[in-house]
Amino acid sequence: MNHKLTAQPALIDPFGRTVNYLRISVTDRCNLRCVYCMAEDMTFLPRKQLLTLEEIEIVAKAFVGLGVNKIRLTGGEPMVRNGIVGLCKKLSSLNGLNELVMTTNGVLLDQHANDLAKAGVKRLNISLDSLQAERVKQISRHGQLADVLRGIEAAGKAGFERIKLNVVVLAGVNDDEVNDLAEFALVRGFDISFIEEMPLGEISSHKRKDTQVASLSLAQRLAEKFDFEPENEPAAKSNQLSNKGPSRYQKVSGYTGRIGFISPMTDNFCSRCNRVRLTSEGKLLLCLGNEHSMNLREIVRDNTNAEADLRVAIRDAITRKPEKHHFDANKTDIVRFMNMTGG
Repeated sequence: MNHKLTAQPALIDPFGRTVNYLRISVTDRCNLRCVYCMAEDMTFLPRKQLLTLEEIEIVAKAFVGLGVNKIRLTGGEPMVRNGIVGLCKKLSSLNGLNELVMTTNGVLLDQHANDLAKAGVKRLNISLDSLQAERVKQISRHGQLADVLRGIEAAGKAGFERIKLNVVVLAGVNDDEVNDLAEFALVRGFDISFIEEMPLGEISSHKRKDTQVASLSLAQRLAEKFDFEPENEPAAKSNQLSNKGPSRYQKVSGYTGRIGFISPMTDNFCSRCNRVRLTSEGKLLLCLGNEHSMNLREIVRDNTNAEADLRVAIRDAITRKPEKHHFDANKTDIVRFMNMTGG
């Protein structure tokens, strides 16, 4: 990956936040149907509406030219997109991009982990909501724990700089496993983040107000088992959350991995937001919890001057980035599912 330092024009939103992180959904399709992410019966976009891999590359290049130095590939499930490894190779070589990372459900990782690492993907986030096979099947509707565990094992051997496990915590479903999941990650040298469920997309599997679990309550529970050493603070056993970044990490005595908490419902971290999202159909979403967007597919498709036009459009879009989201577990204001948004 090219780490050459070059002076890049910064993208600054109306609230003084520097946008240097782009999350790209390469597909809305997924090989699972997780209950917190999508409905059981999904209708996916016609393929002609998706950005081509070449169009994704052009958009990414435009963003990097505007100072974005980190890109995360998401979905859906990014590994169901044909040509994903080749796309990774091209993106990782962009001059000015410091880090290419990926979020995955892990099901296909045993087949692709080595190729992704060689293609320049530096870090992986892998979803693991339970260590119990029947629960994995329940939460994902038909996923197999054994597939995910094989993928995690392959990723651990592939040479990624860091691996993090993501857990969406649901009360009465998997909240009793947080200690076991944390230990599973830490003994392998992985980070782990516990995520509060967000009200994105109408679902019928459960009422989100009934499955909410606050991060602070999880931190207090975990502190009974692990000795926390909050990052950038004096080493101490504490049940308080570190105040750095959307995923608030805490070091754990005796382990190289960290425990993190992503708390969109109970702790609005928008003041530190440095990211925007590109959907698989080319919409630039300026906020996860708002509908502010710009259609970049219209600009990049069949345009010989696409990169220059994109830079102008992106700069204009950033001037309309909202200050924060307003999630409410009792209602669903955002009708798009997470697979459309990009995890």
